[in-house]
Amino acid sequence: MARRLSVTVDRFPLARRFTIARGSKTEAVVVTCRLEEGSATGWGECVPYARYGESVESVRAAIEEVRGEVEAGADREALQSLLPAGAARNALDCALWDLEAKLSGRSVAERLGLDRPRAIDTAFTISLDTPDEMHKAATAVGARSVLKVKVGAPEGDAERMRAVRAAAPQARLIIDANEGWRPETIRELMLAAASIGAFVVEQPLPAGQDEILARMPRPVPVCADESVHGSADLESLVGRYDYVNLKLDKTGGLTEGIRFLAEARRLGFGVMAGCMVGSSLAMAPAVLLAQDAELCDLDGPLLLLEDRAEGLPYEGSRVGVPGPALWG
Repeated sequence: MARRLSVTVDRFPLARRFTIARGSKTEAVVVTCRLEEGSATGWGECVPYARYGESVESVRAAIEEVRGEVEAGADREALQSLLPAGAARNALDCALWDLEAKLSGRSVAERLGLDRPRAIDTAFTISLDTPDEMHKAATAVGARSVLKVKVGAPEGDAERMRAVRAAAPQARLIIDANEGWRPETIRELMLAAASIGAFVVEQPLPAGQDEILARMPRPVPVCADESVHGSADLESLVGRYDYVNLKLDKTGGLTEGIRFLAEARRLGFGVMAGCMVGSSLAMAPAVLLAQDAELCDLDGPLLLLEDRAEGLPYEGSRVGVPGPALWG
């Protein structure tokens, strides 16, 4: 049966400016793939990320390069060699999972052995700002159970962390520096994170400059993000990190994400299921992987002014599983 691929670029304005150590954005720009076969349509979403050398144009071009093979029937395993890990492969891989589910009548959750996937707590992100503004932002969402706190500015991060803790005394805090700390400041800032009872510090140092983590006390567990992409990266991080952030836009889809999760467990890492800033369509596959993760950071749709129709159900700090009208 003939298969047809379509690719679109979708834009979702954010509810408010989103700022991390590398810059700010006011909209989420995503690439959406649709695969039609007979009466079934599978779809997937990816978020091109400049930090990894991606743009909307480069991701679309990568997808177009494999159009012939995909429309001729290439499956998910073939896709692993047709495209490298990254956003382009993620959108196609997740669209293939969705298409398989619709053609077979078996959900992706069933195919993963998840008989009863459950709603789980997700972090909500406090954007990088002045300590006062971050205190206000945290106060507004202080009832949430998990907050991700963006830091990584040249100065003032200890004050930012204390300000958020004062506003949200009961929340589990993930401190995310986005590679913004330096070897000469990390000890002091890690102690500051420990003093407020932070649960984990995410990617404090630039990728490739994190060897100091193996030689210093870690008063708070440390999670790799920019330092890890696929399962092949994990072994080199043993001794430096305690957790790893599993993002499908880095692994290149759910197929490699499953391998990543198994390898992380084999090596003894805790796992955070994370995301770029995208819609519920991008979060849906990750929600299934998050069923077996210690931490869930899938708040992308909560940052949007408006999500896709039939989006994931969010209630307070809880994110539910995708319905069949969305994905899987």
